[in-house]
Amino acid sequence: MRRIHWNEADTTLRTQLLARPARTIALETSVRVSEIIAEVATHGDRALRTLTEQFDKVSLDHFEVDEAERQAAFDVLQPDLLSAIKEAAARIECFHRAGMPLPYAVDTTQGVRCERVLRPITTVGLYVPAGSAPLPSTALMLSIPAMLAGCEEVVLCTPPRPDGRADPAVVVAAHFAPNVRIFKLGGAQAIAAMSLGTETVPRCDKVFGPGNAYVDEAKRQVAQRQGGPAIDMPAGPSEVLVIADAGANAAYVAADLLSQAEHGPDSQVILLSDDDALLEAAALEVERQIATLPRAAIARLALAHARFIRVADIAEAIAVSNDYAPEHLILSVREPEQWLSSVQNAGTVFMGDWTPESLGDYCTGSNHVLPTGGAARAWSGLSVSSFMKALTVQTASRSGLGTIGPCAARLAEAEGLDAHARAVQIRLAASA
Repeated sequence: MRRIHWNEADTTLRTQLLARPARTIALETSVRVSEIIAEVATHGDRALRTLTEQFDKVSLDHFEVDEAERQAAFDVLQPDLLSAIKEAAARIECFHRAGMPLPYAVDTTQGVRCERVLRPITTVGLYVPAGSAPLPSTALMLSIPAMLAGCEEVVLCTPPRPDGRADPAVVVAAHFAPNVRIFKLGGAQAIAAMSLGTETVPRCDKVFGPGNAYVDEAKRQVAQRQGGPAIDMPAGPSEVLVIADAGANAAYVAADLLSQAEHGPDSQVILLSDDDALLEAAALEVERQIATLPRAAIARLALAHARFIRVADIAEAIAVSNDYAPEHLILSVREPEQWLSSVQNAGTVFMGDWTPESLGDYCTGSNHVLPTGGAARAWSGLSVSSFMKALTVQTASRSGLGTIGPCAARLAEAEGLDAHARAVQIRLAASA
């Protein structure tokens, strides 16, 4: 873990310190994803069966989870896990319901009304990965906002287990969106199926969810196809930036750093502090705690590009963080509220010593699908509005046209668009 004083670094070194780990899509990955999309486009369900056998090592006659499998998922789930899923779902719904977008209307002048009305995206596709572990939390984070938005059809794809079933926890979590259809499909072929549609998988207007390099590349490629779906946001490795002062608990800080480092070898963790003793203590705690982590090997690979940076004060730390624009920002400082107004770029912010990032991953109620790779400078985390679109509506009365028509006609003439001007002028003449 590299440690350096921010004020001793020149511009070049500062840029290097805040650089994300290099993440390139291997040519063979891009080519294979393109081939998979083409196979699904041409052969539909038949291609999905072949690809599922190839990648998931299971043969499926039917992809969709039926009612019997849904009920079985509830029957086999451990009661405490079922209770935790229900508890998290209630908070996620509570938070997202409170933040639902609202329509509005305004008379911009007498006789002219403009409105913004909201409509759900008709069909949405949700991808819930199941690599080293299933992710019921992601099923909750995706399906509940889709349900609140009122999406007509919700399609959820998740890879099948070796026994040919979907993971029970994912099935149960998806149950909180009553109209969700669950398909046992994984990887790039799942993204292709939701984007293009097959005999059994509906074509979706927008695709959401995290995944590996194949999934990310598939989302990128389908979004660029003519008539392809929209996608939720730029995807990338998970990251956390912790700002800690002298009063922070080094063990807590280390645990927060490791909780992100264990995601994958390309995850990034950064610690900023104005206290040398805290930086040293946190580094020692990381070494102590990592020794007992089951995913220690993965975490160590991520820590190879970790940064422990000494800053002059917390104000400077906030400035560095804004430049980096982290997915997760943890303010392990005294009175974090006084610093929140200075935070401009972050996917989500965790306030104080008692708010570990893990809470947000699962059950505070806030969404854990967040912009990474610096996209937080312009993108926001998932919300109900992500599953909606806004239409504007304009209504002019005869008198309203008389009031603003000359303005429109003059601007149209200035742009050399005579037909635009005539569409107004012919009405003005008729109403004179």
